[in-house]
Amino acid sequence: MLELDNVSKISNGEAHISDVSLRLESGTLNVLLGPTLSGKTSLMRIMAGLDRPTRGRVLSDGADVTGLAVQKRNVAMVYQQFINYPAMTVYENIASPLRIAGADKATIEREVARASDLLRLGPYLQRTPLNLSGGQQQRTALARAIVKKAGLVLLDEPLANLDYKLREELRAELPKIFSESGAIFVYATTEPSEALLLGGNTATLSQGRITQFGPTVEVFRDPVDLITAQTFSDPPINLLAMVKKQGSFVKPGVRDIPVPAALMHLDDGPCTLGFRPHNLSLAAGDGTTPLSARVMVTEITGSESYVHLVHEDRKWVMLTKGIHDIDADEELEVHLDTRHLLVFDRDGRTVRPRPAGA
Repeated sequence: MLELDNVSKISNGEAHISDVSLRLESGTLNVLLGPTLSGKTSLMRIMAGLDRPTRGRVLSDGADVTGLAVQKRNVAMVYQQFINYPAMTVYENIASPLRIAGADKATIEREVARASDLLRLGPYLQRTPLNLSGGQQQRTALARAIVKKAGLVLLDEPLANLDYKLREELRAELPKIFSESGAIFVYATTEPSEALLLGGNTATLSQGRITQFGPTVEVFRDPVDLITAQTFSDPPINLLAMVKKQGSFVKPGVRDIPVPAALMHLDDGPCTLGFRPHNLSLAAGDGTTPLSARVMVTEITGSESYVHLVHEDRKWVMLTKGIHDIDADEELEVHLDTRHLLVFDRDGRTVRPRPAGA
């Protein structure tokens, strides 16, 4: 188990990490999700022992390792900017952690073969890194981390330089590989879709703080606040500022939206409605409310269309099935499925639905 106890990192008067407490269990996959400069890499450097926190402690299986150097920890790291030994072949790069650990020849051959097969590196084992593509070099770094069998594996956007097909395959395979070893697997990404594909647990980061941590699907479906919802949304979550007035959300020039029964306990006053792109549609249906918007551009992906809209000063995205070639600047009536609203109070906290009869 790895535990961060009220950890902060301040450099040149600037807080890179602020008051982070986090507990990661052995054998788990944990995603750090946040935009660039949200603190993901800084947090991983503290976990690894590359940096010491300004305040707080790092505990490994209950022992305080805050000041323990990375060389004395059983850690494997892979970064977006891959690092390999340029004078060694791919085989020797992958085998290097095993040789340092004193593994016998048969073990080295078996583990290198397993990792190289998984990462499609078999034809390149006798090449040096300078004779590889960027994606092949990144796969070599990943293979080296796999054979090390470290207790803590830190992957900082490791698939960014790989082609789409291999990236999708590895997203499915990597969690299985590391969970079998009982390692703590920490994976940093800026992409909400990648977090959902990987599963496990997700910690959302914003400005050096963890806003929420829990099972990935739960964090996505039930964000604790507006910041978390925005962090875990791509395309961005659509927002609409309204006022709750008895049984309706109201705003001049906007059709009244009925307040779901489970949210009637929300106090009257300003609030923000959040809804994801697939909760807007071109056709009316049960539980929908019509809203007007102007089309900016339409992106057709083949089976789906992303329609970028403007409603007053807010930019929205609608995801609709099929091909829809809608002209820019067209005024459009779209339909909001009010059964799937996220509602945030005036302080940005999510308003929790209250069960019937409660």
